[in-house]
Amino acid sequence: SFIMKRFLAIFAVLLVAAVSVSATAGPKLDGVKCPLSGKPVKADKSVDFKGGKVFFCCDNCPKAFDAKKHAPKGNHQLVQTGQFKQIKCFLAGRPVDSTKTVDAAGVKVGVCCGGCLGKLKAAEDKVAFAFNDAAFAKGFAAAKKK
Repeated sequence: SFIMKRFLAIFAVLLVAAVSVSATAGPKLDGVKCPLSGKPVKADKSVDFKGGKVFFCCDNCPKAFDAKKHAPKGNHQLVQTGQFKQIKCFLAGRPVDSTKTVDAAGVKVGVCCGGCLGKLKAAEDKVAFAFNDAAFAKGFAAAKKK
């Protein structure tokens, strides 16, 4: 019948859409750089880190990755790839003011007030400043899995 054919056609379209969405799910790696070499990362070169994955350019970099020494770059990449997100000011622990943001190597980082913004802007290495372990624990959390 006409209704059954129409139902099956709609169902087929929805099925294709669902499959294509699930195939592209996962961390966003476009423009993401290896935390050690600075080269573009590959999806199959990664290590588990803080409940997420840090991606690398080759087989050697994951072996050289030191979770303590390279934590700020690993934390930065977790946010850059959408695995973690900022939940509050990483300095004061208060809600972020959306008008007070700075770009830290491709990641928009927000703070709560002018005082924190001044500190962030003055930091020479914004990644080390905003994504060190203490700041990361205070201001960032794992993104909800879809």
